Amino acid sequence: MSEKPNETPLEGQVILIDKPLNWTSFDVVKKLKYALKIKKIGHAGTLDPLATGLLILCTGKMTKSIEKFQAQKKEYTGDFTLGYTTASYDLETEPEFQNEINHITKEDCLSAAQQFIGEITQTPPIYSAVKKDGKRAYELARAGEKFELKKRKVIIEAFDITAFDPPKVSFRIVCSKGTYIRSIANDYGEKLKVGAYLSSLRRTKIGEFSVENAEDLLELVEKNKRDNV
Repeated sequence: MSEKPNETPLEGQVILIDKPLNWTSFDVVKKLKYALKIKKIGHAGTLDPLATGLLILCTGKMTKSIEKFQAQKKEYTGDFTLGYTTASYDLETEPEFQNEINHITKEDCLSAAQQFIGEITQTPPIYSAVKKDGKRAYELARAGEKFELKKRKVIIEAFDITAFDPPKVSFRIVCSKGTYIRSIANDYGEKLKVGAYLSSLRRTKIGEFSVENAEDLLELVEKNKRDNV
């Protein structure tokens, strides 16, 4: 979906894509760059490969709006898996440290979620694109290096528990720019004293943009091919 449908990608568009699972945000940019035959294109906010959902891409002169979109609040839905932790805080690394969770109730989960509302301090996952001494943290982590990342302040506007089916807990979170849902998963597990990791994640909104209005990446590429035959 384009914010300015009468303009071409070369002139400048905002394109909403529903990012597929296992694609990096850069993979999506690269695919559209060659499919649409444009030089100037970028995304407004990275999604991890294991996440799906809304990715905003700006082309041409609309790339000037990238920072504006990045600054807007985000909405996510997904699942935490209780009773385990992982080094990456998601399924990129193997689950470990299994803990008993039979004593955890839905009320416990609701109460823990409410403790995150407002301004909180969190540490980004070591398996992230945050830079440490000029290198990406995930590069250092995969090389087995030990290091610490600086804590950051973020704002959590909403944290709803939408389903309780142990070991999975489903959620909806509305948060500020720079929030790592993986870090919330890990911290949430610590609150419950049983551990948790992020087992699925979908970004549903960025500001006023919704994934419901986003296009399927491969369908958009095929449509562009047909239109240019």
